[in-house]
Amino acid sequence: MTKHIFPQGALELVILRVLQNAPNHGWGIAQKIHLISNEVLKVEEGSLYPALARMVQKGWIKSDWGTSENNRRAKYYHLTRLGLKQLNTEQANWEAMAEAIANILQMES
Repeated sequence: MTKHIFPQGALELVILRVLQNAPNHGWGIAQKIHLISNEVLKVEEGSLYPALARMVQKGWIKSDWGTSENNRRAKYYHLTRLGLKQLNTEQANWEAMAEAIANILQMES
C-alpha cells in the first residue's frame, strides 16, 4: 500500500480530533488514525511524537502518566480548552479548503 504523507497542519488536526473523544497515549493515537482512515494513513513515530511535543508547547494538549491496556506506563494526552478551540478553527479551515479543491476538481474542462 502507498504511504500517504499528511499535508502541512493535517497531522495536528487529526490528533486533536482523535483526542476530542478521550485521552490516549501516542501508540493508541497512531493506531486509531490508522484504523479510522481505513488503513490509508499511517503516522510514524518520527512524526507523531514531535507533533505531540509541539502541541503540548502550544497548550493545545496536556499529558499525564498512566497505565496502558497492556499494564505498561504510558504518557496519555488529552485535549485542553485551547486545543478544542484550535480543533474547531482548524476543522473549519480544512473543510473550506477541501470544498474549494473539490470545486476545482469537479469543474468542466
